[in-house]
Amino acid sequence: MDKGAVLSPLFRCVSHFFKKLLNFVTMRRLLTRVMNRVLLSELFPAAMGVGAEVHTDIRRKLVVGLGNPGMEETRHSVGMAVLAALAARLGVADRWRGDKYVSGEVILSEVQRTHVVLLRPRLMMNVNGVSVAKAAGKYGIKPEDILLVHDELDKPLGKIHIKHGGSARGHNGVRSCVDCLQTDVMPRLRVGIGRPAGKTSVERHVLSRFTSEEQKVLDSVVLQSVDLLLSQLSQQDSPPLSGPAGGRQAAQKRKEMERSASPAEDSAAAQRRS
Repeated sequence: MDKGAVLSPLFRCVSHFFKKLLNFVTMRRLLTRVMNRVLLSELFPAAMGVGAEVHTDIRRKLVVGLGNPGMEETRHSVGMAVLAALAARLGVADRWRGDKYVSGEVILSEVQRTHVVLLRPRLMMNVNGVSVAKAAGKYGIKPEDILLVHDELDKPLGKIHIKHGGSARGHNGVRSCVDCLQTDVMPRLRVGIGRPAGKTSVERHVLSRFTSEEQKVLDSVVLQSVDLLLSQLSQQDSPPLSGPAGGRQAAQKRKEMERSASPAEDSAAAQRRS
């Protein structure tokens, strides 16, 4: 039998499968976006009608632990674990209170004269952004002052990193926040959870709990994450570029500044001037 005659139907079958998969992913994202908009349109006005509990002329920031309510001990909800540790470090762990207007639980605190709102969304990960947008509206917080804490597949357990805006990189919770806030400038603390081993699916991996050995590593990571968060909250830097592509623009600007500060380039410039 001709080899081409066998490969052709196989190629069509594989191509059809990937088209179906692409359509499914596209429809899922579209449905999630619709859910974000519906929830915002129904609930956001109520939040805006409530008087803000933080004066608008005072520096304030919002720290959000992304995750799934009722699944706080899973890998996908590691952001909630970090937020809980931050509340404990600030001595306010007993102040969580439900806020139906923001569809979550909040704590009001202060770090270095900066008013800080801690937010634990009570919505599922894919629509966490609704809670974040409502809290930002209620407390009058700009997107560039919203710090998202979430799990990161592309980093191994034990690694943390601050990302200054940009794309969601496949994280559904971050994607929801970008969609609801209509900008990608929000800085994020990415806590590595590593990718699944063997044939374990990504979905099963992120919804699983840490092993006892992993928990030992995680305890140290959480402490480091809190230190990094406190450092970020204490900074009084000028806000990054705003707008839908603000995160990408800010990242590009930082790269340009780093290149301009390169010793090699400074030396070459000095030689040219001489």
